[in-house]
Amino acid sequence: MVDLKLLIVLPLLLANCFALYGPSSDIIELTESNFDKLVIRGDEIWIVEFFAPWCGHCQSLAPEYKKAATQLKGVVKVGAVNADEQKGLASRFNVPGFPTIKIFGSNKYAPEDYNGQRNAQGLIDAALIAIKNKVKGGSSGSNKDSKSDDVIELTDSNFDKLVIQSDDMWLVEFFAPWCGHCKNLAPHWSKAATELKGKVKLGALDATVHQTKAAQYGVKGYPTIKFFNVGKKSVGSAEDYDGARTSSDIVTWALEKLSQNVPPPEIVQITNELIFKENCDKPLCVIAVLPHILDCQSECRNDYIKTLTKIGERYKQKMWGWLWSEAGAQSELEAALDIGGFGYPAMVVMNSKKLKYSILRGSFSDTGITEFLRDLSYGKGNTASIRNGQLPAIEEITPWDGKDAELPPEEDIDLSDVDLNEKEEL
Repeated sequence: MVDLKLLIVLPLLLANCFALYGPSSDIIELTESNFDKLVIRGDEIWIVEFFAPWCGHCQSLAPEYKKAATQLKGVVKVGAVNADEQKGLASRFNVPGFPTIKIFGSNKYAPEDYNGQRNAQGLIDAALIAIKNKVKGGSSGSNKDSKSDDVIELTDSNFDKLVIQSDDMWLVEFFAPWCGHCKNLAPHWSKAATELKGKVKLGALDATVHQTKAAQYGVKGYPTIKFFNVGKKSVGSAEDYDGARTSSDIVTWALEKLSQNVPPPEIVQITNELIFKENCDKPLCVIAVLPHILDCQSECRNDYIKTLTKIGERYKQKMWGWLWSEAGAQSELEAALDIGGFGYPAMVVMNSKKLKYSILRGSFSDTGITEFLRDLSYGKGNTASIRNGQLPAIEEITPWDGKDAELPPEEDIDLSDVDLNEKEEL
């Protein structure tokens, strides 16, 4: 006989199990009916996960995927396809298993497979690379005039809805039709709008007609350009644009602001080859070798990691990788980079493509590391070639559990059978 209570409870349990991403998350549900409209024909860059609700790896990824979606809000769109229900989409994009993550960037019909780390930081890094690639591709294209309709026309009536109430980043030009400087700016503003399409929105408001908004934002001359950051906005949050007025300068300034909204890099422990290569397949990677846990317990180690996180925040626009290892855990890495000769903690900055590195010779402190990285940023500092001309092998180790370590117990030695008075001849 079937238990009626089970019949009532089971569908509820299944529903909860299948709902990896609820309506309250920042992840957009994609289906066969809305996919082309939102992703293929949209201007934004998209990260899309194809998942199955019953998939254990998908369930493990879910919290990191949600975190990435929240942090990328207003920068890159993050969506999810329930491939169990949307089998046509899974077949269309040759999804071999779950979860499969694809990045729809410059060519929406040929998305790139995401093979990076399955955590929020890895997804964020991939999104920034996709943005740079798209801008680079747009800048190096033909010399045809940009479409003027990439600049969004703003008025007193639509300003709040389009700009203030959106999660997008905006640059808004307040202009007058008779203004000579505005006419000179127009082609640059249009070209920048085209190159930044899908990343930063550019708008224009005729301040001679829509005087309410012009007065609200204190516009006294033309053109006046205001910057509105991602997320919640208000009149007081608008910033003055202080860059030059060529299209390339506008694009560079806007992308700089865009990168500032990315969270600081995660300081990742080197526990296997994949983590090492993923984090060093970047312009540079910063590698810290911290003292052994017996020499520097959890509080001490966490203080070092906090220092690295703080410095990583300052240099996050560089898109470097940030790694740490315990002294002695990766002996081949230390030997190849000549780490440890000055004791621990130690640090190197490595260029994995050029197989070059530079060692921190100063103090392992906020000031010492900042000066070291600043010099490298300006092309100063001594570099050396990685030993043997190749990246070292990385040992697979167990990640640190975040706890203190204890010395192994000493063995009791039974001295009852030892005659301490007997002298042995040498």
